[in-house]
Amino acid sequence: MSKKILIANRGEIALRALRACKELELQTVAIHSSGDKELKHLRLADETVCVGPENPLESYLNIPAILSAAELSGANAIYPGYGFLAEDPDFSERCEASGFIFIGPSSNVIRKMGDKITAKDLAEDSDIPTVPGYKGEMPDNDEDIKKIAKNVGYPLMIKASAGGGGRGMRVVHDESTLISSIQLTRQEAKNAFGNDTVYFEKFIKNPRHIEVQIVADGKGSAIHLGTRDCSMQRRHQKIIEEAPALDVNEDSLTETLEACLRLCKNIDYSGVGTLEFLYENERFYFIEMNTRIQVEHPVSEMITGFDIVKAQLKIALGIPITLDQKEIIVRGHAIECRINAEDPETFVPSPGVISKMHPPGGFGVRFDSHIYSGYKVPPYYDSLLAKIITTANTRKSCIKRMLSALDEFFVEGISTNHSLHQKLLKDEIFCQNKHNINYLEESFIKK
Repeated sequence: MSKKILIANRGEIALRALRACKELELQTVAIHSSGDKELKHLRLADETVCVGPENPLESYLNIPAILSAAELSGANAIYPGYGFLAEDPDFSERCEASGFIFIGPSSNVIRKMGDKITAKDLAEDSDIPTVPGYKGEMPDNDEDIKKIAKNVGYPLMIKASAGGGGRGMRVVHDESTLISSIQLTRQEAKNAFGNDTVYFEKFIKNPRHIEVQIVADGKGSAIHLGTRDCSMQRRHQKIIEEAPALDVNEDSLTETLEACLRLCKNIDYSGVGTLEFLYENERFYFIEMNTRIQVEHPVSEMITGFDIVKAQLKIALGIPITLDQKEIIVRGHAIECRINAEDPETFVPSPGVISKMHPPGGFGVRFDSHIYSGYKVPPYYDSLLAKIITTANTRKSCIKRMLSALDEFFVEGISTNHSLHQKLLKDEIFCQNKHNINYLEESFIKK
């Protein structure tokens, strides 16, 4: 059993990981950039190491510096969290080659599932439904490409094979913009991911975004923690998440859940992961798999009582863990609101000093955050400040509890999207669970 974990991340997920390590009586090493000296989890870690300046390319994305920190501190394993290097197969591979345990799936699995074309092939091999499209090598001739697109049918979505985070995606409504859109997507993909491979999918116009949380030990055992609905989005970035997803076809759901577990076993998946789907007309369509912890994992924890981060640690470190689907019982409903440091109307980032703040509390309220009064929000990283999670017996009660929590919560000194959440949770379409992934941008903001 490993004794010392290096936490290769920052903010709320670093604090979340540190708390789980403490419960498992594991020593911790917290890395940080020179601009992150005041992070809360640094005060709680057994050791801290500065790995570089504020620029994430020179600190949190600096693989040699992180591996050096692990070696100097005597760490046995590295916890990547989400974002930064969490889904970088090269980082995982170099951890393994350097003798460190990477707390996540193998580099081979990360590489396979990180490529959307390969992931789609593997999903189909496990009978997971996918979006109709074309994923072969694109011809050099424009006319041949147009023929392929016509067979897929307009509107269609051009996607980067190595894309993620909402980047490398472009909708094409007719043939007139097809070739130029491909060229733009390829260039964007090459700049962002170093890979300009693209493919076509039929554009699903107004779907919901539903995902399945899985946990697998790489030894033939795998379970799911039910579903999450992450349809409230802006530019493919989730704002509100909830669990479980309601108003879905039970037969289709059962088949999809079974197929997700089959995929995990077929690829010897080890750790936690999320399979993401579009859902429309009572059908699920696989879009990608995230081979890491998700920002929204707390809602799954709240309805199942299953500690996902502790499971990550146990599986990677060889600590005995029992994965039995019969023990997973979904109770009630949970909602998570992402509080970001940004203007609630323009969405412009709002770094600066938090002069005063007060967290929400009470029965059925969870607050995952690294912020405190006096904390300086830096301009170099993601704008996520906090996650407010509420749970209750029903979705309606959960919404009421979240509104109460939002009333209690405040941050002064910087702008946040706090008021946006308050408006969304009172919105009739959201309250009726009638929204889809386009609702926030195409309808709500225009009201």
